[in-house]
Amino acid sequence: MRKAFKYRLYPTKPQVKDLERTLELCRELYNAALQERRDAYKKAGKSVGLYQQKRYLPQIREELPQYKRVHS
Repeated sequence: MRKAFKYRLYPTKPQVKDLERTLELCRELYNAALQERRDAYKKAGKSVGLYQQKRYLPQIREELPQYKRVHS
């Protein structure tokens, strides 16, 4: 038998802002990666893999300072 636990968070207003900011940055990064995959397939007929995109994450963190605060 498996057990599941549910926990409810009650974040403070500053924590809510941080959570929303983190979610927005992750959403933007995901959408950019998806768009890169779509464009590569449309232009060259080749797919861009997860590990190919994953290699660029440290470079993105260096170039865009807002991503430094997002936990990997």
